[in-house]
Amino acid sequence: MKTPFITKEKAEEIIKQYPTPFHIYDEKGIRQRARDLYKAFSWNKGFKEYFAVKATPNPFILKILKEEGCGVDCSSLTELMMSDCCGFSGSDIMFSSNVTPKADFLKARELGAYINLDDFTHIDYLDDLCGIPETICCRFNPGGHFEIETQIMDNPGEAKYGFTREQLFEGFKVLQQKGAKHFGLHAFLASNTVSNAYYPKLARILFELAVELHEKTGADIKFVNLSGGVGIAYEPDKPQNDIFAIGEGVRKAFEDIMVPAGLGDVAIFTELGRYMLAPFGHLVATCTHHKHTYKEYVGLDACACNLMRPAMYGSYHHITVLGKENAPCDHKYDVTGGLCENNDKFAIDRMLPEIDTGDIIVIHDTGAHGFSMGYNYNGKLRSAEILLHEDGSFDMIRRAETPADYFATFDFTDIFDKYTKNNK
Repeated sequence: MKTPFITKEKAEEIIKQYPTPFHIYDEKGIRQRARDLYKAFSWNKGFKEYFAVKATPNPFILKILKEEGCGVDCSSLTELMMSDCCGFSGSDIMFSSNVTPKADFLKARELGAYINLDDFTHIDYLDDLCGIPETICCRFNPGGHFEIETQIMDNPGEAKYGFTREQLFEGFKVLQQKGAKHFGLHAFLASNTVSNAYYPKLARILFELAVELHEKTGADIKFVNLSGGVGIAYEPDKPQNDIFAIGEGVRKAFEDIMVPAGLGDVAIFTELGRYMLAPFGHLVATCTHHKHTYKEYVGLDACACNLMRPAMYGSYHHITVLGKENAPCDHKYDVTGGLCENNDKFAIDRMLPEIDTGDIIVIHDTGAHGFSMGYNYNGKLRSAEILLHEDGSFDMIRRAETPADYFATFDFTDIFDKYTKNNK
């Protein structure tokens, strides 16, 4: 079973001040996860984690990770702007994007970020726009299927990202001609892997490629970025990744391949999002309705606008009814929100304790790609975000939206004045 990091009593205390639904994050767990990651890769002097801002774009979370030594991985102008406001600059920022607008590249160059090019054509595009920096990174896509021990993990050949192998070698040569002096290599071949073998296998692919690029183009390889892809087990009965085993596997690949080639000083980077934050976030909601038709339905005050993953991917998220952790799971429910969409379900045919109106529901593992994927369909408003501190105190780190926020982009007209003038 999964155990919530808040009790019923703590939830009730928070709800008195901040009504459900809300996302809540566990500061203690976040800090410990970052410390364990750095310990697992401490063998590499240049190691740095670039947290994937897209996973949990909240400045209070970013500042915690900054205090733990992390940088940020940004994919858009607004993520760059948020990171800038949080004090990240220069080599603390990795800019990995695709189909990149001009303004985004210009901001990345202004901040001195590492730019990770997604496509061969972006070389001339960036050069014409603002010049090629001395240190540049390129994203590799090997094509085909990516397998671990004959199990297909993903299909890079169908992904829109990255250079082909031929484009990468040509790209390094062109970039050198345009003034690049130092290079990074990046790849993302599978998402949410729960396998200690993923990073070590990816590392071997990238290390062997880095050695070949260095030997054939003379490029100075400064870092290898393993990107993200290390995931979590959302199901309670599945084993989790062991970051120390993963770090050891990457170390062995590094010593087998990079050190003999004279590349023992190359830094290892990661861009983890889900692994860093998902287990340390809950969506907290309240049961407001029951429906008895062809199935038994439990209706919450949260909906897919607060957590899209189950509706979008059919993803499993564990559910705990606070105060009933030890009660028998002898009732079968569809747990739903109130959207006008039949896929607005957090769980289907889920065995849970008997749920009463007013019960507080915790939906687990929402710390990454939870709030950040929210939207406003049906005029639903995004929830608050709360940070639970190590001492048990808590703070709001994003207020809940109001109707005034929803109507704010109509500020060029007076149609909604009655709802916005006195509600900002």
